[in-house]
Amino acid sequence: MASTRAEETVARAALPKGPADPIEAERGRWSTEVLAPILAKNPERKDRFATLGGIEVERVYTPREPRSSFERIGYPSQFPFTRGIHPTMYRGRLWSMRMFSGFGSPEDTNRRFHYLLAHGESGLSIAFDDPTLYGLDADDPESVGEVGKCGVNVSSLDDMRRLLHGIPLDHVTTSMTINAPANIIWGMYLLAGKASGVPFSGLGGTTQNDILKEYIAQKEFLYPPRPALRLVTDTIEYATRETPRWNPVSISGYHIREAGSTAVQELAFTLADGRTYVAEAKARGLDVDEFAPRLSFFFNSHNDLFEEVAKFRAGRRIWAAVMREEFGAKKERSLWLRFHTQTAGCSCTAQQPELNVVRTTVQALAAVVGGTQSLHTNSYDEAIQLPTEDAARIALRTQQILAHESGLADSIDPFGGSYYVEWLTDEIEEAVRRYFDRIDELGGVVAAIERGFFQREIQEASFRYQRGVESGTTKIVGVNAYTVDTPLKVPRLKISEEARRQQSRRLAAMRARRDSRRHAAALDRLRRVAETPDGNTMPAVLDSLRARATLGEIVRAFQDVYGAYRERSTY
Repeated sequence: MASTRAEETVARAALPKGPADPIEAERGRWSTEVLAPILAKNPERKDRFATLGGIEVERVYTPREPRSSFERIGYPSQFPFTRGIHPTMYRGRLWSMRMFSGFGSPEDTNRRFHYLLAHGESGLSIAFDDPTLYGLDADDPESVGEVGKCGVNVSSLDDMRRLLHGIPLDHVTTSMTINAPANIIWGMYLLAGKASGVPFSGLGGTTQNDILKEYIAQKEFLYPPRPALRLVTDTIEYATRETPRWNPVSISGYHIREAGSTAVQELAFTLADGRTYVAEAKARGLDVDEFAPRLSFFFNSHNDLFEEVAKFRAGRRIWAAVMREEFGAKKERSLWLRFHTQTAGCSCTAQQPELNVVRTTVQALAAVVGGTQSLHTNSYDEAIQLPTEDAARIALRTQQILAHESGLADSIDPFGGSYYVEWLTDEIEEAVRRYFDRIDELGGVVAAIERGFFQREIQEASFRYQRGVESGTTKIVGVNAYTVDTPLKVPRLKISEEARRQQSRRLAAMRARRDSRRHAAALDRLRRVAETPDGNTMPAVLDSLRARATLGEIVRAFQDVYGAYRERSTY
């Protein structure tokens, strides 16, 4: 069990002083002779200094504070991977610049993809609209007003083919931010890729497919937690056997942080979800070293530079230990915490939006120093609308400046050995492990979700932060400090209702020409497989898509078996 701060203070006081401990002796002299007179004349700015997540920060750190020996910090690519998973990191290859994009019809987003690839993007990241995320077809009455508004609409296999038209899928990897219906959308991608001449084995990319964090934070769920977890395990099993270049799950802390969590909660809850997926896949009979190398993670990078760097470093160390000690992984790649990072959308402000360029730069800096494998930088108009082409280009250029002009890519883990960063890395690791203990005591992640544990923790953290903003103790430039009263001057990107009308016409035409018997038989088979406790549902999903079943129709077939889910209130 980790020691408390009070215990550490007592232990530090008990350390030998004098010649046997020159650092402590010098610290005492400096505090008495140099610091005390200055504080008597000029008190410090505030009574309490803390990270954005509330970890108290001392005035200065010395070699006495970090509890990690150099052996625990180590070298890049060496267990426990604190300093990075590759021996050369960005000196060998830069991180992937993967901008999150999607709006309107599949053709609209396809044009944006080609634009970004032409301007130096090295991987695609697809944003889907709310109807798609909730498993609704574009012509569903509940989709009115939402089609194409916050992402691209994909209701059918034909839509996926339009979305990917002309993209070299054998060379470009694609990340898809989709969760509850991820198995269906992934099936569409596989079949669209095969139709373009790329076999399943040649397709590379990632489906987020992290349903546990939906119950914890984002709330885009379709089925109860336990059968939903079964569907994720089906995709892990199918990917292990059929798609060697595909990451079937990207375990996501991003949305946990966007919901209001602290950095520690983001890391702890995300890694706890990861432990659950690994345990489920092992229970299915999969060898951990078969599937673990292709699990990936997705984190938020917020404004507190040092806390974010320490979070990423601690995350690598914790995951490596969990995989080796808890799950018996033997392959080095099974121990790696590979992660994508996105800058914090929740930190962007509608007031003085041009300042978001600065916030995004600081956050991207933290992600790169922290050793991310790929990065999305938010556009400055994030808090107002979907990004315009110019705003998206500026966000991409921000990464390119960091890569080529800042020197960040020249040295690996440049903050490694910093007394403060090493201390903070240790603090975050210990706090995460305390959360692991609490989650395990509740019976694991699913039981904790059902009892509302994660939801309450995030709500309380969010409330504390908002109270600080409203009181002014937490300053947000342009919001509660240094404000100006000027009108917005941001070019607007408007999505018309034509996207819904066009998509609805296409769905009607497809339903009219498909083989109704084949369609009904495929969905019946899907229901039968879903009812069995040990069958894999992915082949039946693919057959349903080949029979021209829509996204919404396949979701309803699963709900016929599993039912829908309504979260109980935690307020």
